[in-house]
Amino acid sequence: MVVGILVGFAPWIVYWVLVGNVPFDTAVLVALAVAVAGLVLGRIRKAPGITFEIGAVATFTVLTLLTVTLSQAFMERWIQPLSNLGIFVVALGGVLIGRPFVREFAAADRPDEVLASEPFRRITTTLTWIWVAAFAGMTISSAVPPIVQGDATILDTKTPLSFVCYWVIPAVLMAAAALASRILPARMTPPD
Repeated sequence: MVVGILVGFAPWIVYWVLVGNVPFDTAVLVALAVAVAGLVLGRIRKAPGITFEIGAVATFTVLTLLTVTLSQAFMERWIQPLSNLGIFVVALGGVLIGRPFVREFAAADRPDEVLASEPFRRITTTLTWIWVAAFAGMTISSAVPPIVQGDATILDTKTPLSFVCYWVIPAVLMAAAALASRILPARMTPPD
C-alpha cells in the first residue's frame, strides 16, 4: 500500500514543493505531467487507485487552465485553496461513489478474502474519512488569508495569517492524517 499511495500522492507532493518556489504555471504543469504519468503507469501495471489518479489529472488540468488565464495576483491568493479544494473533492467524491482512495491503494496484492472482509472495509473507509477531514481542514485554512486579508499571498513569509493558514496548518493536518494512517489500522484490528 505504501508504494501505491506514494505514487498516488506524487503529483500533489511535487506541486506542494514547487508552488511558491517556481512560477505557478511550472508547478502545475510539472504536477500535471506527474499525474498523467502516474495514471498511465498505473493502467499499464493494472494497479489500483484509478479514482485518485483521475482526480489528480483533472485537478491539475483545471489549475493549469486557471494559471494561464487568470492574473498572477489572483493566483497568489487562491492557488493554494483551489488545489486543496481539488484534493478534497477527489477524496470526498471517491468515498461518496463507494471507492475510498485508501481502499483502492490498500487493495494492491491483497487476497480476495481480505478485500471482502469487514475489517478491511472498515479500516480503509475510516482512514479515507480521516484524509477527507484533513483535506477539508487544509482547504478551509488556506481560504482564510484571501478572505480575511484581501491582499494575502502564498509568497508572504512575514504575515503570520498568511504563512500559518496557507502552509503551517495544512502541513500539520497532512502529517496528522499520515500518522493516523500508520497507527489506526493496528488499533482497529482484533489481536490474533
